[in-house]
Amino acid sequence: MSFRPRTFAGTSLLAFFALAAALSFPAPARAWGCEGHEVIALLAEKHLTPRALAAVNRILNDNPIDPALSRFCKDGRIDPMSDSSTWADDFRSVHPETGPWHYVDIVPGTTLAGGKKNIGKAIDKFCDPRESCLPRTAADHLAILRSADADPRTRADALRFVIHFVGDLHQPLHNTSNNDEGGNCVPVAYFGNLPIVTYPRTETYAPTLHGIWDYEILTRATKGMTVDQVAADLDRSFRKQIPGWQKGPADFDAWSWESFELAWNVAYGKLPVSILAETPQPVKSCADADHVSARMFILDERIEQPYQDVALPVVRERLAQAAARVAMVLNQLWP
Repeated sequence: MSFRPRTFAGTSLLAFFALAAALSFPAPARAWGCEGHEVIALLAEKHLTPRALAAVNRILNDNPIDPALSRFCKDGRIDPMSDSSTWADDFRSVHPETGPWHYVDIVPGTTLAGGKKNIGKAIDKFCDPRESCLPRTAADHLAILRSADADPRTRADALRFVIHFVGDLHQPLHNTSNNDEGGNCVPVAYFGNLPIVTYPRTETYAPTLHGIWDYEILTRATKGMTVDQVAADLDRSFRKQIPGWQKGPADFDAWSWESFELAWNVAYGKLPVSILAETPQPVKSCADADHVSARMFILDERIEQPYQDVALPVVRERLAQAAARVAMVLNQLWP
């Protein structure tokens, strides 16, 4: 049965908003989810130099995560690097000012005047210096990690941020927005799981395009596998490519631009129903931009196997690239 915003079993959209059980504000999106970030960390560990691995474990063990911090990912892992890979999302829950650090809203249609050497200038247009943004704060925390003057706790947190933000940079939908918060305001039906309103106040739905890229696509493809097994599988699959991804300096802007292009070539570009680029405007929730989520709901996006088949190879490659580059960054610090 087709889902439409006008009626749900004879109930108007406004009535549906009123009847849906919900909280006041949605939880923040978590790029790659628990499994994705842990896989990135575990795969990165396989490619760390012995000195880098020892340094990472020493810094994280000597300055552990605050046990009072509520952790979303509760799978009981004791590996310090994989556990740290999801810390930044939990930290954001109690420090909402760090929210903008997890994304950059490059708008569709953005081009590079003068070629790829000007990626940084293009990204600057979408990075509010008062709040920062994903590629900029990744660079800032790498600088802290490199600094001999940083106190041990600050340095450990910077390491956790770097591990996490390199992962976020490789999730395509954390690097663009079409007035839709990186696809968070694009309801989709995922293999028959129809979208419903979860937060009426902000007109937030689930599932969404962003959500399936964060975790659904990977979770569906790896059902029954542990994160260690997924990391090992990616290591085997991308063994030849990983050395090439580890060459050169850390280029957070370039990695963000890669994701931006993949977002529009694949994440949006391969949707069953085309989504047009909108005139950019400020968006604080899915109720903004003329009720963007309700308008996207009308498109009746249904994600089935054809889209999964196109998206999954991109998800797998971006996870492997993120892991290779996390290892590269840390190996350059501790060769």
